[in-house]
Amino acid sequence: MNKNNKTFNLLDRFLIEGKILSIKPFGEGHINLTFLVETDKKKYILQRINDYVFSDVEGLMNNIYSVTAHLHKKGVETLPIVLTKDGKTYIYDEEPYRVYEYIDNTTTYQSIPNARIFENIGAAFGAFQNQLADYDATTLVEVIPDFHNTPKRFENLEKAISADVKHRARSCVEEIKFFFERKNTLSKVVDGLNDGSIPLRVTHNDTKINNILMDATTGEARAVIDLDTIMPGSLLYDFGDAVRFGANTAAEDERDLTKIGFDLELFKAYAKGFCGALKGSMTEKEKELLPYSVYLLTIEVAIRFLTDYLMGDVYFRIDYEDHNLIRAKSQIQFVKEIEKNMEKMSQIVKEL
Repeated sequence: MNKNNKTFNLLDRFLIEGKILSIKPFGEGHINLTFLVETDKKKYILQRINDYVFSDVEGLMNNIYSVTAHLHKKGVETLPIVLTKDGKTYIYDEEPYRVYEYIDNTTTYQSIPNARIFENIGAAFGAFQNQLADYDATTLVEVIPDFHNTPKRFENLEKAISADVKHRARSCVEEIKFFFERKNTLSKVVDGLNDGSIPLRVTHNDTKINNILMDATTGEARAVIDLDTIMPGSLLYDFGDAVRFGANTAAEDERDLTKIGFDLELFKAYAKGFCGALKGSMTEKEKELLPYSVYLLTIEVAIRFLTDYLMGDVYFRIDYEDHNLIRAKSQIQFVKEIEKNMEKMSQIVKEL
């Protein structure tokens, strides 16, 4: 490797061990740019933080560092932050970069291989809630204000439709109509947090199944990762988003809408793991809204995909021109499947 290479120079400012052997693109995230770095002693994760999405990089890294330190004191495995040689959690060299240690013998799933794995993932995210129950959520920086404020997301969609900066609104008339028909269904969790009937908790806020490192041998959960969006919120956000991602029978950008279905058995498995790990600490209102949360988080992300499409794809990384529109269509179809299964989901939660 050329030692004048910018990436090599960046890594040289962190406390990494050994001689660098390789740097390769890694992962399938939409937001940050990620690389796997291998030295002759260890492996590391190098990330370029997307400071368009996360404008307060200092606040973001303080959140992650303090939460992982809290978990570490309890003996909980986390993705360790590698400090810079001057003791910082990241560097800013035209763009912000950070480094994590890589945890060996782990894997992540882009889809669920079986119900047992999904139950383990549910238990891991439920345990994550318990492990942070004594952490004061109000001390965390809100790195993306109103991140899961679904009514506010709808307002952003309205603004994007009105501005129509890329003249794309005419290509998604049916999708826009779908959202407007459901405008009055989006505020239950925000209203509950505001009036105190839903408790404010430390929440991950992006609980896709690929944000759990699983042991490659045992299939058990090892560590919750991607803590960029850890903020004050509701556990309903974490539950709903995980099921949105995991119980869908197709990828979140599936073009063939006939492949998209809602897997009730996977929903039951995740709910069993999640609720079991929380050991009765959920309120009655939280339990009641678990099925609704799947609907809410799915329609929210569909709104976000369509908003980004209308704005010119400024938030989510895309692989082709209409990628965000395809994502929105796919999520809309999944919302329809959730609506069909809402009564059955409620019955499963009652049985659990």
